[in-house]
Amino acid sequence: MLALHRVEDVLRRSGIPYDVAWSPGFRPGALHLDDVDAGRYGRLVFLCGPLHGPQVEALHRRFAHCLRVAVGTSVIDPDGPAVTGFHHVLARDAPRSEPALDLAARAPALPAPPVAGVVLTHGQHEYGTARRHDVVAREVGSWLGGKDCARVELETRLDAHDWRLCATPAQLESVLGRLDLVVTDRLHGMVLALRAGTPALAVDPVEGGAKVTAQARACGWPALVAAERLSTGELDRWWHWCLSSGVREARRVRDEFAGHAVARDGAEGLLEALGAGRAG
Repeated sequence: MLALHRVEDVLRRSGIPYDVAWSPGFRPGALHLDDVDAGRYGRLVFLCGPLHGPQVEALHRRFAHCLRVAVGTSVIDPDGPAVTGFHHVLARDAPRSEPALDLAARAPALPAPPVAGVVLTHGQHEYGTARRHDVVAREVGSWLGGKDCARVELETRLDAHDWRLCATPAQLESVLGRLDLVVTDRLHGMVLALRAGTPALAVDPVEGGAKVTAQARACGWPALVAAERLSTGELDRWWHWCLSSGVREARRVRDEFAGHAVARDGAEGLLEALGAGRAG
């Protein structure tokens, strides 16, 4: 996509009209290569990717009447028909040639969307018939798919042997602290995000509310959606709050955690309980 933006920028600045042929899986409603009337065009530009294989070779036959140019591509076999079929090859890398910068590197700058960590669970079967985890995960996932954001799927479970998971709490906190917000239906997804000073949009996946609701209350955190109130409107409302007022509130909660200015936790009564145990 960035390579395409770079080529489009060059063509627009030069006043050259063009159409873009898309994959139907990526842009279902756009112009697709299979539907293109090749006779309407006098030039074909193939960008990015390797110049290799029958799909590229088929372009030469279908657009045989066109001036054919490849740009920002990788050349594996300079003598292969996929390569020699082009009138001009402006390669990014080719045998016995100096490499050129990839097209994506100089693409026009893009506005940065928010980065959202996503921490969801399909488990917690101990809640029985009150579980709404599958519905929550499905609806939240569908809603997130329509948001202009960079989504990062995260897991709070630690694993010292799987590189895809964090091995220590500090590693996970380092990730959470670099996000703009966290969307989660997990207690620790919310608590650890707030501990890092990152706003959390929390959904309680248990009908009637359970530990996520209780913990939001203990933290004094308002961005909570009950499973029975789950809707795109509620999610959107708290999404915008998290990215505005929620930033300041999350940092406040983080500072209160560090300064012990929030509700008691169980550890404060532990010594007393252990003493009572010895006395008994």
